[in-house]
Amino acid sequence: MSIINRSDLKPGVRVSIVQKADQKTGRLTDGVVQDILTSSATHPHGIKVRLVSGEVGRVKSIRKPT
Repeated sequence: MSIINRSDLKPGVRVSIVQKADQKTGRLTDGVVQDILTSSATHPHGIKVRLVSGEVGRVKSIRKPT
């Protein structure tokens, strides 16, 4: 899995995240970034974001626009 850089993210980008409660199962949640919560450039487990829906998790992939 490739590491997502903070510079790749900005509000409005569609992403797939894993929420804290879903870390064991790896269940992904799709949504649109509202806020970037991680201040460092990278993080080994993924950059933490808040989605427009209010869900918080670590980015596992950036979704292609449809």
